[in-house]
Amino acid sequence: TTSASIIVEIFSGLVTLNKELDIIPDLAESWDISDDGRTYTFNLRDDIKFSNGDKVTASDFKWSIERAANPDTGSMNAEVYLGDIIGITEVIEAGGSLTEVSGLKVIDDKTLEITIDEPKTYFLAKLTYPTAFVLSEKYVTQQGEDWIDQPVGTGPFVMTEYQIGQTLKLKPNDNYWGEKAKVDGIIMNLAGGVSMAMYENDEVDITGVGLADLERVKDPNDPLNKDLVNVPPQFSLNYIGFNVNMPPFDDVNFRKALSHAVDKEIIADKIYSGLTKPAFSIIPPGFPGYSPNIEGLSFDEELAKEYLAKSKYADPASRPRIIVTIPGTGGSPGLDTEVISDMWKETLGVEVEIQQVEWATYLQDMNRKRLQLWAGSGWQADYADPQDFIDVLFYSKSDVNHGNYSNSEVDDLILEARTEIDNNRRFLLYNQAEQMIVDDAAIFPLWFDTDGYALVKPWVKGYEFTPIIVPKFKDVEIN
Repeated sequence: TTSASIIVEIFSGLVTLNKELDIIPDLAESWDISDDGRTYTFNLRDDIKFSNGDKVTASDFKWSIERAANPDTGSMNAEVYLGDIIGITEVIEAGGSLTEVSGLKVIDDKTLEITIDEPKTYFLAKLTYPTAFVLSEKYVTQQGEDWIDQPVGTGPFVMTEYQIGQTLKLKPNDNYWGEKAKVDGIIMNLAGGVSMAMYENDEVDITGVGLADLERVKDPNDPLNKDLVNVPPQFSLNYIGFNVNMPPFDDVNFRKALSHAVDKEIIADKIYSGLTKPAFSIIPPGFPGYSPNIEGLSFDEELAKEYLAKSKYADPASRPRIIVTIPGTGGSPGLDTEVISDMWKETLGVEVEIQQVEWATYLQDMNRKRLQLWAGSGWQADYADPQDFIDVLFYSKSDVNHGNYSNSEVDDLILEARTEIDNNRRFLLYNQAEQMIVDDAAIFPLWFDTDGYALVKPWVKGYEFTPIIVPKFKDVEIN
């Protein structure tokens, strides 16, 4: 999420999301959709340029999408976000021997045609994700792997300095097609950990408020209270992942036993002080397609014991070693993971070892579907459509289905939803699939986000918090 929030300020694509999460024109000023709903013709704006002054053409878009699909690039998201385009899957599976995507056609410098496999109402939304953003073919080809050190983009800002894990500096892009940014620059603190002290010393202008400081700044007598603003819930789901191909999580009764053995209310109230809401379903409240009628696997110690007795791992001697992997280095593991492990042990006698690994290793192992059980992560919506939760995370062939979950009935509902034009009917199909996923204990939903808090200096105007990542710094003013 941190990287995506930076990328959308430096790079851009054909379309984008506004702060109301509507899809709006970006580098494409307009587009036409064929009668069969499969061919999109994008008309690029006049005189759009990269930040180095080079002209942006339809060929750059074609090249950028083909580059994303090329296995040599190593994109983990190309199939998920671009796979509807005809020819993308073939390029990914060809292992580098095929580079042309047949569903992309350059009509002229200002016109790009994209053909998808079937009509899909959410296809435009997927193009707001960074995988579909444009790069300069000329610049990236010239610079080779060093292009990222001084990236050339089409967003409202340009990166001027980057110190890994420390700071990232941006300045306005003089060649940006739209309204120019109103600030002289942005400095992002990537180190974290000390932002409250930095805020009090006027070293940062905007910071989130952690649990440790929340009571203090909510006190009307505290000098920081006047800067306190509400942050809307992120459209996200925090969960524990089960790899259903690995024992003991290959047994649905064992997964259900663990799911019923945890009191999520304790975690929400005691650990997160009411800043999270226990999750028993997949799609977050307030999100398109959310249903309050999904029946989750609620806390029930007796039922948990019954499911364990029914499972093939009822006898502790039959159970393999269980390791829950979390991101982090050296510090104490998250309190929520420890509390959940204790509940499993107390109620079911199931022992779990907590293993911390570096973030990069954690992501790599998760993406390669190597983890047995994992915590400390979740899914944040990339666009406002339930397809981004149900299809992306649980379709059996999805690259992001990290737990190898597979249910042919769920797949059938997902495939039917992909081409359903009526959104109400489509959302119902997703809810049917969602109920099956929950019944199968495919993952262990933990919590949804609720309103959070941040501090914003009184001289900062125009900064808005949004439940999905959108470009937002260009509208900020310092008074």
